[in-house]
Amino acid sequence: MSSYLQAKTESFAGHELGELVRKTIPNQLKQIPFVTEELKVQASVGQGNWAAIPWIAIMDKRITGTTQQGEYVVYLFSEDMKRVYLTLMQGVTVPLREKGRSEGYSYLQDKVKEMREQLPLHGMQKDEEIYLNTKGLGRDYQVSTVAYYCYERDNLPDDQQLISDLHNVVNNYKQYVAFTLGEPIELDNDPTEEVLIVDSLSPQERIAYIKQYIASKGFFYPEHFIENFYLSLKSKPFVILAGISGTGKTKLVELFAEAIGATSDNGRLRIIPVRPDWSDPTDLLGYKDLTGAFRPGPLTKVIAEASQPENHHRPFFVCLDEMNLARVEHYFSDLLSILETKRWHRDRAQTIALIPQETLSSEYDIEMYGKLYLPDNVYLIGTVNMDETTHPFSKKVLDRANTIEFNYINLHQYPDNSNNTLEKVSVTEVPNSFLRSDYLQLIDIYDEYSQLVRQTTELLGLINDILEPIHCHIGFRIRDSISFYMIYNERFQLLKTEEAFDLQLLQKILPRIQGSSTSVKRALLQLAQLTIGNKIPIKDFMEDATELYSSTIMKEKAKYPVSMKKLAYMIRRLEEDGFTSYWLS
Repeated sequence: MSSYLQAKTESFAGHELGELVRKTIPNQLKQIPFVTEELKVQASVGQGNWAAIPWIAIMDKRITGTTQQGEYVVYLFSEDMKRVYLTLMQGVTVPLREKGRSEGYSYLQDKVKEMREQLPLHGMQKDEEIYLNTKGLGRDYQVSTVAYYCYERDNLPDDQQLISDLHNVVNNYKQYVAFTLGEPIELDNDPTEEVLIVDSLSPQERIAYIKQYIASKGFFYPEHFIENFYLSLKSKPFVILAGISGTGKTKLVELFAEAIGATSDNGRLRIIPVRPDWSDPTDLLGYKDLTGAFRPGPLTKVIAEASQPENHHRPFFVCLDEMNLARVEHYFSDLLSILETKRWHRDRAQTIALIPQETLSSEYDIEMYGKLYLPDNVYLIGTVNMDETTHPFSKKVLDRANTIEFNYINLHQYPDNSNNTLEKVSVTEVPNSFLRSDYLQLIDIYDEYSQLVRQTTELLGLINDILEPIHCHIGFRIRDSISFYMIYNERFQLLKTEEAFDLQLLQKILPRIQGSSTSVKRALLQLAQLTIGNKIPIKDFMEDATELYSSTIMKEKAKYPVSMKKLAYMIRRLEEDGFTSYWLS
C-alpha cells in the first residue's frame, strides 16, 4: 500500500510489486489452513497497465471462477491506497452487462439483502460506506458488497487479527456456498484455536533460513539438497534417505525439524530405531496385551499427540532409523496402504482408521485410539543403509516414497567462519501449511498447471516405453507424485524445471531397476540416451559401454546429469559384476 502509487509511475511489465500481488500473496494465503482446496486465490494489479483498484480474491470454484460474476471474498484497495476493504461481495461485470446499470443495481442490491438475512456476518460492517474512488467501479462495489472490514493503511491490525477477520469472512462465505449447493454446513473452529502461527516468509525464503540454521550447526549438504528434501516431503509425507553409514541421514531429519520448531524436547520429533526382529505392524502401532488392554506403539503415540486440536497446525516428524534392518513390507505395509486412503475432510486430509477395531476392547481404548487416523501434519522419514545386513525394498514401498541418496560424499568440507556461517540462528515456529500436501489428486490442480503436467507426462511416457520390456514401468501413482513435485517446484521457484525432473527420475524411476539380463542393459542405455539428450550408439555399447560410463564430460554435459551419473554407475556394475541395482553401494 505504501509503494503502489510510486509503482504506477514505473514500467508495468515485470515489476516486483506485480509479482508480490499476483504470486507471493496468493501463495501465502493458500498456506492458511482454512483456505481449503476448493477455494481459488487470484489477484490482479491490472492487465498491461496498473489498475486503479488492485484486488486479491478468494473464490469457491464450485460457484464461480471469475470476479466478473458470482459471490466471493476479496480484498479491495482504495485508489489513494489509504485503506483496504476485506469484503464478501458479488461480481458486477456480467450482471450489469446483461441487465443494464439500473436493473443490474436492483439485482445486486436484492442479492445483498438476501445474503445478509441468510448469514450471521458477526463483527462485519453491513452498509455502503465503501470509498474506493469517486467514479466508475466505486459505486458498483458499494451496491454489490454484502459485508466488510475496513483497514486504514496507517493503523493496520496485527497478523492475528487480520487472520481472525479473514477466517470469519471465509466461514460466512462457506456457509453461503453450502446454502447454494444444498450441502450440510460445516464451519471451521475459532481461528485462534487452529491458526496460532502463520509463516511470514515465502517457501523459498524459509528454505534459505533452514539452510542457514543447518550451516550454523556445522553441517553441510550438497547444493539443492534441502530444496529436494522439502519438495519430496511436500509431494508425499514419506521419504527414504539412503546411503552409507555416517553421512548425516538421521542428522538431516533432526536439523530440518529443529529449524522449523519440531524437537525431541517438545515431542514433535521422534526417532524410532527399527529392530531386526520386527515382523508385523504391532511393533510400530501397538498390540493387545494378555489383560486385553491396548498397548500403543511408538508411532501411535506420536500420531495421537499430533491429532490433538491444539497441534493441528504443527508439523510432527517420525524418523524410522535403519528402517530396512527388518523387512519393511512386514511391519510397514499396513501403514503404506493407509497412506493411500487420504481424503479431504473439511480443511484437513485424513485417512481411514489407524488401529483395527478388533485390537481395542475397553471404552477408554476405543475413545482414545478407535478414531485415530494418520493426520496431515505427520511426516515419515526412513533412513536406510544398503549392505549385506539389510533387506531390499519392494516396488510397493518405492512407489510411495522419494528415495534420496547420500552416496556422493565430499570429505573436503570444513566449518567455515569466514561469513559468520556458524553464528547462532534461532529456531522458528513454522506452521504445518509450509509442509502439508495441498493436493491429493491431480484433478485438484490440473487446470492451473495443465501444460506442466502434460510436459512431464510426455517424458514419463517415453520412459515407460523403455521400462515396459523389463517390467519396471510406472503407473498413475508415480505419474501423479512426480507431477505434484514439479508443480510445487514451479509454484515456489526452487529449482530449474530440468533439475527438478532430473531428481525425480533419479528418485522415483531408477530405484525400480535391477537385473542381469541384456534387456536390463538395453533399458539402462536407452535411459542414458534420454538423460544425455543426444543419440548414442546403443548397439555398440551393448558389447562394451566403457566409453559411456568413463566419460566425465558426457555425464556433466547431460540434460539430466544427476541421473546420468547414476546410470553410468549402474551400467558399469552390470558389466563388471554381471548384475546391477540402484542400491548397490
